[in-house]
Amino acid sequence: MKYNKAYLPLIIGVAIAVGILIGFYMPHPQTGLYTNFPPSNDKLSRILDIIESDYVDTINRNELIEEAIPVMLRRLDPHSVYIPASDLARANEPLQGNFDGIGVSFNMLTDTVLIISTIPGGPSEKAGIIPGDKIIYVNDSLIAGKGIADDDVVKMLKGPRGTRVDLKIERKGAGELLPFTIIRDKIPIYSVDVSYMMSDDVGYIKISNFALTTHDEFKQGLDELKSKGMKKLVLDLRGNSGGVMEAATMIADEFLAEGKLIVFTMGKSTPRQDIKATSKGSFETGELVVLIDEWSASASEILAGAVQDNDRGTIIGRRSFGKGLVQEPVMFRDGSGMRLTIARYYTPTGRSIQKPYDQGVEKYYEDLGNRLMHGEFEEADSIRHTDSLRFTTPGGRTVYGGGGIMPDIFIPIDTMGITDYFLAIRNSGLIYRYALKFTEDNRETLGKFTDLPELREWLDNQDLLSKFVAFAGENGIPAQREQISISANVITVQLKAYIARNMLDNKGFYPLWQEIDKTLLEALNYIGNL
Repeated sequence: MKYNKAYLPLIIGVAIAVGILIGFYMPHPQTGLYTNFPPSNDKLSRILDIIESDYVDTINRNELIEEAIPVMLRRLDPHSVYIPASDLARANEPLQGNFDGIGVSFNMLTDTVLIISTIPGGPSEKAGIIPGDKIIYVNDSLIAGKGIADDDVVKMLKGPRGTRVDLKIERKGAGELLPFTIIRDKIPIYSVDVSYMMSDDVGYIKISNFALTTHDEFKQGLDELKSKGMKKLVLDLRGNSGGVMEAATMIADEFLAEGKLIVFTMGKSTPRQDIKATSKGSFETGELVVLIDEWSASASEILAGAVQDNDRGTIIGRRSFGKGLVQEPVMFRDGSGMRLTIARYYTPTGRSIQKPYDQGVEKYYEDLGNRLMHGEFEEADSIRHTDSLRFTTPGGRTVYGGGGIMPDIFIPIDTMGITDYFLAIRNSGLIYRYALKFTEDNRETLGKFTDLPELREWLDNQDLLSKFVAFAGENGIPAQREQISISANVITVQLKAYIARNMLDNKGFYPLWQEIDKTLLEALNYIGNL
């Protein structure tokens, strides 16, 4: 029988899982081959043997190991993690920059899978799937109206490259369901959300995470903007939690002169390694602003720190997350893996920006909530710096280590237009739901607009706010006229931005959202006056 989870403390006490797993499956440092090392402590393996042979109930040795590994790693630091074989492929997708699937983005509209867009050149586009189609059947299984979660839909549509999936599609104007057979293929995951010109000479690039493909995506966007006359750049790293360190250092290299230090790493078993800029930089002299916030972490902080410590650009926003630990992936024969912290990274001035984690994982992740409660998101003066962690850049700027990158220009969190009515409609997802409904009801007209200025002009004349307020009322949130007046601009801009994204993807979304993005507008004003 399966072991009783009430005995989890016993399992944790055994903690032998990692000892055995690492002992037997770590690659040899020189040959890279898996070698059988003797366990460092016979007591651990002996205890597991005794439990397996003498414990009152039958236990599953592998399940004990799987339960114990995460517990042991949590005692090390917040970022050393174990990933079971069933989760590893999905966990690596954002880092690899691709996955196997059919190449669509979708959302659930009244419990039906609605195709928002297809990947250009992807399997679905080649098969004839178009935005606005609704998936009713997947391989003869009815999924419409069944309350199936998004993750479960994704699992049904994903699959190994070269395999087939049969769909039955509902399309407006068609009298019956349309059958499609799609052969799955490699689908790219883009980490550069958008690049566009904010003004005649200011370009904007937003990076959502750092993957193996990020530098190539960034370079493509940068070259395109330069061809349009860009002389100044706003690089947006807000909400970017990190990823592949090499991608961040390669982008930093584009901004820095040859020989400039980007970052260095050191650990107990890893000697200091310096990463310096090469002669390949393609934007070493133009004005540069980097946007960060409390969710910018790891590789984002490496890039922002390199720019700040080399006096290469201006950091605008709020203090970043504070992750300065380097993880190395370890693969095991059963398909599982581990990301183990092996070093700390340091910005060019020598500061570690890793925030403390000696109070445990829970307290570590409560830090952002504590920052909010202490007023840090509203007032830069609420941040307390330690003199022992003060550093000076070559240009004379004072910077601090010990917990994130502090921006050169602080922008408080924007609460303009936020009312109880707005929070109610936002938290219920009604803004996005109405944008989706409006898109479906007007897809034929919306499809005529191929660029944003024409679409924006048409949307400006659609009285979206009053139509949305009526929709919200029908969905349980009655109108509050005074509060609606305060929130009117925020609601209207978000509606237009989501509708534009449904038709023109992110190149339609971000230029509209910019109108209510206080940090971005401050950055544009700052860099435009340089």
